[in-house]
Amino acid sequence: MLKVSVGQLLEDVAARQPKIEAMVYADRGLRYSYEEFNGVCRDAARGFMSLGIEKGDHIAIWAANTPEWLISQFATGKMGGVLVTVNTNYQAHELEFLLKQSDSKTIILMEEFKGHSYIDTLYEIIPELRNSKPGQLLSKKLPMLRNVIVMGDKKFPGTFNWNDVLSGKEQITEEELDFRMKSLHWDDVINMQYTSGTTGFPKGVMLTHSNVVNNGYNIAQCMKLSHEDRLCIPVPFFHCFGCVLGTMACVSVGATMIPVQEFNPRTVLQTVQDEKCTGLHGVPTMFITELSLDDFDSFDLSTLRTGIMAGSNCPLEVMKAVVDRMGAAEITIAYGQTESSPVITQTRTDDPLELRVSSVGRALPNVEVKIVQPGTNQEVPRGIQGELCTRGYHVMKGYYQDPDATLKAIDSEGWLHTGDLAVMDENGYCRITGRLKDMIIRGGENIYPREIEEFLYTHPQVMDVQVIGVPDEKYGEEVMAWIIPREGQKLSVENIKDFCRGNISKHKIPKYIQFTKEYPMTASGKIQKFKLRELSLSLINVKS
Repeated sequence: MLKVSVGQLLEDVAARQPKIEAMVYADRGLRYSYEEFNGVCRDAARGFMSLGIEKGDHIAIWAANTPEWLISQFATGKMGGVLVTVNTNYQAHELEFLLKQSDSKTIILMEEFKGHSYIDTLYEIIPELRNSKPGQLLSKKLPMLRNVIVMGDKKFPGTFNWNDVLSGKEQITEEELDFRMKSLHWDDVINMQYTSGTTGFPKGVMLTHSNVVNNGYNIAQCMKLSHEDRLCIPVPFFHCFGCVLGTMACVSVGATMIPVQEFNPRTVLQTVQDEKCTGLHGVPTMFITELSLDDFDSFDLSTLRTGIMAGSNCPLEVMKAVVDRMGAAEITIAYGQTESSPVITQTRTDDPLELRVSSVGRALPNVEVKIVQPGTNQEVPRGIQGELCTRGYHVMKGYYQDPDATLKAIDSEGWLHTGDLAVMDENGYCRITGRLKDMIIRGGENIYPREIEEFLYTHPQVMDVQVIGVPDEKYGEEVMAWIIPREGQKLSVENIKDFCRGNISKHKIPKYIQFTKEYPMTASGKIQKFKLRELSLSLINVKS
């Protein structure tokens, strides 16, 4: 097991192979060798320190796959700030909750993304920001927040820009940064990602240097990734898919990172062609979209060898097309969750194609996996369905300021209970068969019904609401809401969707809305969501 900090890992790779490309943004002509990338990450780390950010302070980052995001990941890994990743789809209500619950001292953000003005949203949440001096914010709603950093060189009231951060390095010596870096322990928390279950609002998953460094390294080994590889990363950095399976896997072996700032199928294929990428990551929906392009055959993808498909079940025909038409003969499948930093099992490059589609692989090195009778620690025989549990270096430190939820997730013997139903074969290969929890996976995005239900409850005309996932050909699953209106109230589908727009992320807005007078219930009064799903399937079929 590697016992090294994220920042030191980069130092070691840069010393070993200074001239190999570390980061390439082809669309903006930005290329850094490992020596140069390490240098700019050191500059940013000193800049963060100049703002008074201490080891263990929380730094939220709200942006797409920008160079600043990538630099911040490794800069915080050097100076010990905990990077709190923010979903780019978040709206005001969700962002405010995250900043408050995470006790973030700093937020780094893009000016805008996909027509959503992030800076205006921040001013809406924190009106005091407009009249604050940079670094001296005092907010009633967010008392911990002090620094707001906007990417780019534009100036906004109350904020620093990225150039301010880099110029701040002059106030901190290289020796002071080295001293800070040496004070970091491999078991310190360095990354926080928000996820949730069906029983509450999002929880901050605390991941350590050891979690992400070792998970990234073992993922790279399963892909046979090396310093000769060039990985195209179109999956978002704010997910573990981007910042562990993507960036950490690359840096752990000195491979070249080639991010795509915002997913576009044509841009991805163009990047693979122009940069001679040997690896490509994506959720099945991304690969389906790429393969569906009218001019797909015009791209030269002959350098592709490997990559990872994850996030939701992969259809056999899609996997075959990725191998046959894209040429990625050694593409792998990975399974996990944020709480396991994130990969638990992965197929190997030499596994037969059928095994790579029918299973999610076997445990990573130094990772334990067992299948238990749900609600117990009793292991079931091979071939019998049960709950998948895992133990090892990859299990999170816990949920931030939520010891009760941590105890429910990780038992006294250190086993993380995933909530996923699975079957393990005689060779240790696992097949995911269902979920104990009701999480919806839409195009690789995890959606938690309770969060949407809690929001819809705030609608004055809604008496009760139940949210479920229903099958969808394009995204794997879509969101459906069953709503009981208040007595005497008339609600429309458009009324509900209008209520959601601008308040919750677009991908969480229910595609299907059904009004009802009652829900199917058990004798003890529990709502039977599986019966709602059955009813939903017949209704959707009728509608289509």
